[in-house]
Amino acid sequence: MAPRTPVKASRSTTPPVLVRQTRNGLVESVHRGDIVEVDVAGKVLRAIGDPDRVAYLRSTVKPFGLIALLRAGGRKAFDLTADEIAIMASSHSGEDMHVRTIQALYRRLGISASVLACGTANMPLDELTAARLARDGERVSPIRHMCSGQHSALILLAKLGDWDLDGYWMPEHPAHRAYAESVAAVFDVKPDQLHTGIDGCGLLTYAFRLREVARAYAMLAAPEAIPAADPRAVLAPHLTAVRDAMLKYPELVAGTRERLDTALMKTAPGRVVSKSGMEALRGVGILAGPRTGTSDTGPSGLALKMEDGDGYDRGTYAASVEALSQVGLLDAQAVRLLARYHRSPSLDPHGNLAAEAIPEFELAPVGELVG
Repeated sequence: MAPRTPVKASRSTTPPVLVRQTRNGLVESVHRGDIVEVDVAGKVLRAIGDPDRVAYLRSTVKPFGLIALLRAGGRKAFDLTADEIAIMASSHSGEDMHVRTIQALYRRLGISASVLACGTANMPLDELTAARLARDGERVSPIRHMCSGQHSALILLAKLGDWDLDGYWMPEHPAHRAYAESVAAVFDVKPDQLHTGIDGCGLLTYAFRLREVARAYAMLAAPEAIPAADPRAVLAPHLTAVRDAMLKYPELVAGTRERLDTALMKTAPGRVVSKSGMEALRGVGILAGPRTGTSDTGPSGLALKMEDGDGYDRGTYAASVEALSQVGLLDAQAVRLLARYHRSPSLDPHGNLAAEAIPEFELAPVGELVG
């Protein structure tokens, strides 16, 4: 493995404007960010902004950390089904379908949900579910936390290793170390080279350059395309299992209402695997196949990061749909189906359009930027 340059803070360049929030013809705010598309070999195909911008993976790590459980033989040992694999790669909305999937897994394996240490703050994400729970006076359980699937992967790792389930979330716990080692394996670094922070759910998160995030998602899209000489080729069967589960159960990866990851995978079935992370990061794996307006047919990965964290989601949503349209994955009909994300509207109390987020950028092929 070649020595890796340690992750450092991004250069102090100002990212380009990707999305403008307009109200009656006046731009009242903008969202800046960086986008990069790479192939499985890591070659940059298209970019705007800085491909070397460093970002914490946050929840975009989940498909890759889950590989720790699969590498350890957890799929066979626990007879894991595709829906259970999908929920462990998710940032779910806390709807009943998500809760039932995790509860069924726990019951089958004799695990108490009281072990979950992800908390309940600001959960569930699904507003209708949250309103129903509040109306019925039902206390929110940690199982409705968007990261309960990820935490379940570590709990199962602990059970498989016959380690204490309590404290599974602590960095020194063997299950947490195994999870980190799998992240390091996917990104082809040594575990002691990982630049870590603490995620909102209490687990570690890891920082990488956007081009590295995009490459990881390219490999998720096409594990079979990883070169045999690449040490990550041994991960291909596990990446395939995670990818196929996410493609089969997109509603479990996010939710049934107002979740772009799910909407993308349902709008372009079998062609895209998408996973968002907090602070406006998204990783997208694009499977091989024809694209609109380009001769490109190979698999690739795309990473997008909005500089401002995009608390309203509108900038991330608009830029994500626009970028996938520009790379040819989404045709005009698909963009129309995703219109509420592509030009996210702000409505007044009477349902009238008050403002909208409009993406304005060109994700140019890198070859056209050199000259």
